[in-house]
Amino acid sequence: MSTKKIPTSVYAEMTPNPSAMKFVADRALISGGLQVEYRSKSEAKNSSPLAEELFNFPFVTNVFISGNFVTVSKDESLGWEMIVMQLREYVREWLMENEVAVSAIPSELLNRKPSLPAEELGSDKPALDYSQFEASPYDDEIRFLLDEFVRPAVEQDGGAIDFMAYKDKKVYVQMKGSCSGCPSSTATLKGGIENLLKSKLPEVVEEVVAEAV
Repeated sequence: MSTKKIPTSVYAEMTPNPSAMKFVADRALISGGLQVEYRSKSEAKNSSPLAEELFNFPFVTNVFISGNFVTVSKDESLGWEMIVMQLREYVREWLMENEVAVSAIPSELLNRKPSLPAEELGSDKPALDYSQFEASPYDDEIRFLLDEFVRPAVEQDGGAIDFMAYKDKKVYVQMKGSCSGCPSSTATLKGGIENLLKSKLPEVVEEVVAEAV
């Protein structure tokens, strides 16, 4: 007896990162406002059966799931024009056969250490340890501005932004999804965030430091 399929539609959407494509479904893929990024099939194992399956495609390098979309990053072996329709149909068929895209999120993925700041990719400088930062009186206001003015646009482009810390007039944020691994687009976004925060909090913010997870 065949399993009843779940009616699902999926469309593909380009992102500012030429290596990442956003696949949007008409139902939630992850609940509770959570988001999770996988860098390998082993990370996805026992966490996201959808991501685990996507890593079976040899060109897939990263999978980011948030809300009702999954952002897939690829290597340079194939152009999107050759694979996007196949991948979109695969995601749609998988979601029609499976109700749960993310079953659990290990704590190490929720609290993943970032890579280097976007402007310092390729250097040997270690990532920042945010546990050494103390809370500031400006944290809530900065979070509000990011959530109100930045997050919707970033999610529309298949990515995510998280406020990490504020210290010495510097705002530290982490980029995920399509925003990760694309220094040019991250630098552009960093500049936009910096201009926004400096205009809203001119005496508080002088610089934004963007790290790619």
